[in-house]
Amino acid sequence: MNRDSSETSTIDSRAAASTGVYAFYLAGQWRTSTQIVDVTSPFDQRVVGRVSLAQPQDLEEAIQAADKAFAVTRKLPAYARQKALAMIAAELNGRIEEFAQCISAEAGKPIRAARGEAERAAFCFQLAAEETTRLNGDLLALDALAAGTNRLGLVRRVPLGPISGITPFNFPMNLVAHKIAPAIAAGCPIVLKPATKTPMVALMLADVIARSGYPPEAVSILPMTTETAAPLVEDERFKLFTFTGSAAAGWALKARAGKKRTTLELGGNAGCIIHSDVDVDHAVERCVAGGFSYSGQSCISVQRIFVERTIFAGFVEKLSAAVQKLRLGDPAAESTDIGPMIRLADAEKTESWIAEAVAQGAKVICGGKRSGTLFTPTVLTGTTETQRVNCDEIFAPVVTVEAYDDFGEALARVNRSRYGLQAGVMTRDIGRLMRAWDELEVGAVIAGDVPTYRLDNMPYGGVKDSGSGREGIRYAIEEMTEPKMLVIS
Repeated sequence: MNRDSSETSTIDSRAAASTGVYAFYLAGQWRTSTQIVDVTSPFDQRVVGRVSLAQPQDLEEAIQAADKAFAVTRKLPAYARQKALAMIAAELNGRIEEFAQCISAEAGKPIRAARGEAERAAFCFQLAAEETTRLNGDLLALDALAAGTNRLGLVRRVPLGPISGITPFNFPMNLVAHKIAPAIAAGCPIVLKPATKTPMVALMLADVIARSGYPPEAVSILPMTTETAAPLVEDERFKLFTFTGSAAAGWALKARAGKKRTTLELGGNAGCIIHSDVDVDHAVERCVAGGFSYSGQSCISVQRIFVERTIFAGFVEKLSAAVQKLRLGDPAAESTDIGPMIRLADAEKTESWIAEAVAQGAKVICGGKRSGTLFTPTVLTGTTETQRVNCDEIFAPVVTVEAYDDFGEALARVNRSRYGLQAGVMTRDIGRLMRAWDELEVGAVIAGDVPTYRLDNMPYGGVKDSGSGREGIRYAIEEMTEPKMLVIS
């Protein structure tokens, strides 16, 4: 349901809850407009919440507030930023189940995985609290040349200024945390647009932030239309634009961003190499986890598996057997392994890509069936590099598995992609691992595991079409700050 109006009103969060409509959070105030959208479950399409959308004048007010708040946040001492972040982390840790239930309802994420996401988000704020005390600078001796005799250089990191951010649906709490937590740690105000399909958990998080003691004018979380959100990208009052989403959208937004710094964490078609010297059962277990968790809707989900030919047949047999044991169904059920895809259109796209590959000679080992937004976990073989199931990001519970004869050939096949986010290399040979680290064109090589492995303190980001810049709390703080030097005689 959509009701278009530019009227907005100021209320408190309790009043918003009593009306059944989530208000948006604008610089310390809870606001509603008469433009309200229903948030529906990807599983059964029931309405799980209703959200009020910010209007253009609301966004302008949030930008003005962020611009003004920077005069305060840039001077906040580390202990004050640390205290606010620690308070957020503590409250989140006490409310894991509540946040997980919201994630599961609006994103269709199986409840066990939703709990893991909520725990990770709490960890992000705790880690950011710790990083506020580690924003160290450098002392430089400048006498490398005679002109520098008796001079010292002092370098410290200073916040860039107001930040704008846009986050996707697939990790609707943790990826919001990956924008907001480092912004607070750096002393930067932030205005953030959560994903259209999953705004509620971000607004729940805003309610926690509002009680943290961080200057309220410095954070705004505004569900809004793509058209309304244009100033997040284009307005020069923002000094950094941080985006997580598809490659096509990310690079198009960067072209509109002007002079501001941008960080883009975009898509991938992650490759995983399985050499013959590994434990095949372990490799199968990890590929199942990496390829099918949250219906493959992760930018580092295993998509392309390359297996040395001597173990290929056995690997495929075991992979198929394990995949067929996955339980597909209601994300609220504790027993569910695979829930729905976020949109019916995405499930239909997946179905068409598989049909296209089969028509060109590929074989479905298992799966390949759709029922509404539910898609059975699928393993394909006999595919080619030019088929969309390989060369594009499928973002679905689908993997392709192909044999290789030479390790160098496998590395080259991983690299023959326009993406380069992460890759997994499963071998016990340190020489092969070092060669992979040297040759693979990715942001990270995960040794002995799948490319889906990520911890929130890792530098995270890709090369080629997979983006630019890095996330991971410490590394995001670096993106949100810059070095400033003082030379002393």
